Amino acid sequence: MSILSRLTRNEGDPKILSSGPRSREATDELARGLGWFSLGLGLFQLMAPQRITRAFGVTGSEHVVRAYGAREIASGMLTLSTDKRAGLASRVAGDGLDIVTLLALLSYRNPQRHTVKAALAMVVGITAIDLLAAGAVSARKARPKTVKDYSDRSGFPGGVVGARGIARQKPPTEARAETTH
Repeated sequence: MSILSRLTRNEGDPKILSSGPRSREATDELARGLGWFSLGLGLFQLMAPQRITRAFGVTGSEHVVRAYGAREIASGMLTLSTDKRAGLASRVAGDGLDIVTLLALLSYRNPQRHTVKAALAMVVGITAIDLLAAGAVSARKARPKTVKDYSDRSGFPGGVVGARGIARQKPPTEARAETTH
């Protein structure tokens, strides 16, 4: 078992002895790829924030890029864990934050506006993929929407007719007291 597998699995999770060719579906593979993408992007944001801020024309905002990198790593780890739905939801939320941030950088005063536009187009594309993956994983993991019909049941073991008059009979405590004397 790899180090990452041990980090993302809980102690009580079942052990995977071996997996066959159909143990993972396409949605699982997509989520896994997005998780690894998040880890790689997050590491780059943590390791080289100066390159990113220089490319976007916002030198001096390295702390923001590092924070976004930490968020990206957390989303990636969650996406690679057994709770893919939460990981993909966090990726979608992060994409929204990235889009808002990039839109704020589209000022005409920004000399790197063309780079911001390209990054915005990429983030919008990744957001579409994240939404697709999140919807597919949620649909696959959702419980079936079956409604059980209990209209033929009354809640009384002997039926409603059998239950009539029982309250007028002696309480069970009096009946037990008479049999013990």
